[in-house]
Amino acid sequence: MSGKAAGKVRGLQVSPWNLVLLIPLLMLVTPWFNFDKPRFLGLPFFYWFQFVWVFIGVASVAIVYVATKGKPVVTGKPDLLAAEELDEGDQK
Repeated sequence: MSGKAAGKVRGLQVSPWNLVLLIPLLMLVTPWFNFDKPRFLGLPFFYWFQFVWVFIGVASVAIVYVATKGKPVVTGKPDLLAAEELDEGDQK
């Protein structure tokens, strides 16, 4: 028994949707938001703007997950690095 589940998607998924994951990296450009004003609930702009980016990052990951889940990576090619086969070692 090989242990491979029928219909399971394995491997690296290459999709244009993965580019959405670059959006949260924009928060690393601190000169864009390194300001004190405007304040929100007493917090300087720098802090509450970073907190907003947490939600943007979560939303980006959720969008990519929903858009790419269940899609095959490459059709017709065998999975050469299946974890199940690696666990068997040299027992063949």
